[in-house]
Amino acid sequence: MSAMTSKNPLQASSSREGIPPGEPLSLVSICLDKDTWGILKLFADSTPVVRLQKHLGDYRLDDHESVLEWVGDPAPDICLLDFDGDRRSAAMVAERIHADAPDSAIFAVSSQSQPDLIIQAMRSGCSEYLLKPLDPEQLLNAVARVGGRRREKKESDRGQMSAFIGAKGGCGVTTLVTQLGASLAGYCSRKTLVVDLHPDFGDAALYLGLTKYRYHFFELVENTDRLDADLLQSFVLHHSSGLDLIPAPHGTEPARRTAPGALNHVIEFVRSRYEFILVDLPPGLNDENLDLLRHCDQVNVVTVAEVSALRNVVRQTDYLTRKHIAAERIKVVLNRHQKRALITEAQIEKSIGQKIFWKVPNQYVHVVKTISGGDPTGQVSTSDVAKNLQDWAAAIGKKAGAEEKKKEGRRMLTFWNR
Repeated sequence: MSAMTSKNPLQASSSREGIPPGEPLSLVSICLDKDTWGILKLFADSTPVVRLQKHLGDYRLDDHESVLEWVGDPAPDICLLDFDGDRRSAAMVAERIHADAPDSAIFAVSSQSQPDLIIQAMRSGCSEYLLKPLDPEQLLNAVARVGGRRREKKESDRGQMSAFIGAKGGCGVTTLVTQLGASLAGYCSRKTLVVDLHPDFGDAALYLGLTKYRYHFFELVENTDRLDADLLQSFVLHHSSGLDLIPAPHGTEPARRTAPGALNHVIEFVRSRYEFILVDLPPGLNDENLDLLRHCDQVNVVTVAEVSALRNVVRQTDYLTRKHIAAERIKVVLNRHQKRALITEAQIEKSIGQKIFWKVPNQYVHVVKTISGGDPTGQVSTSDVAKNLQDWAAAIGKKAGAEEKKKEGRRMLTFWNR
C-alpha cells in the first residue's frame, strides 16, 4: 500500500518498465470530483498505458446487483475510487469490488491523509492511496505496479513448451513425445498438449489411436483472427490418458504461407491454457522450425547411438546456437539406450561435446505393442520404457510445482512488504 505524496521521476521512469508494451490497462473511475476527473482524462489522453473504460457517478450498494454488471465484464484492471464523497459508502464499494473482482486493483483517491483513513482504505481492499490533486507522475507509478503484477501473473501462468526433433529420421521422436505426454497427463495429472508439426504424414494421432479427425495445426494458424477457446477445442483430440493432441495433416498438403506473427499468436494462446506443450517436429532445420524453437523453454534433440545420428547432433547444436538459441536450452536425449552398445556413453558425450540429458532404454517389442494398441500408458505400464518416461514426467512435474511455489512465495512477500 503506498500513499501518493510527492514526485519521484526516477522511480516513475523505472516503473514504466512494468507495463506490458502495447497492452493498455483498462480503468474505471467511480465518483471522481470534476477536477480529479479532468486530471485523469488528461493523463489517459497523454499516455498509452491506460484506457478509460467508463466513468461511474454514484456508489452502488445494491447487494442484488452484480459488481461486474456495474463496473464491466470482464472486470477492469484498475478501479479509481473517490473516498471524499462518502467514505463509508466508498469503503463498502471497495469491499464488494475486491470480493467479486479480486484481479482488479483498487486505487483510493482522497484529499485526506490521516494514517487511520489510509488503513481503513487498505482494509477495504485498496492497494494504492492517492492524494488529491492527482500527480500524473505518481499515478503512472501506481499504474506501473499493476502492470508489473499482471505481467508476472501472465508469465507464471504460461505453460512450459518443449520441442522434440530427431537427429535424423527414425530416432523414435513421435513415440517419446506421445508416451511422455501421456505420462504427464495420466501419471502426473498435468494438463498436457502434444502438437504434431509434421507438414505431411504425421504419426502422433496414429500412435494414440486417434485416427478420425478433420482439422490440423496448420489450419489453426491460418485462423488466428478467429482464435478463441471454442475454436481451439474444435482442433483438439482427446486421449483416454487425459492427453490432448493437435494433429498433423492426414496426407500431403500444399505449401502454406502464414501471416507474420500468426504462429507466435497461436503458441502464446495455447500456453495460456496448458501446463505443458510438447511439440513433435520433423527432422531437419528450416525457418518454420527455427521460429517455433525460439519460443520453446527446452529443445530436445533425440538421437540414437549411430555415427550418422551423432554427427547430426553436433551439426544441429552448432546451428541452433549460431541462431541465438541458448546452449543451456538444448538437451540431448539418447533413445534406444543399451548398456553394452558398441558406442559407449562416454564416447557419445565426447563426440557431441555435452552430457546426455536423458537416456531411454531399448525395448523394441514393448514399444511396438504400445503403437499398435494406441495406448501409451496401458500396453507397457510395467515396462522399463514406461517407468523411465514416468520418471522423466515426474521430474518435469515436480520442477514445475516447485517453481509455482517459489513464485507464490515471492507474491506473498511482495504483498506483505507493500
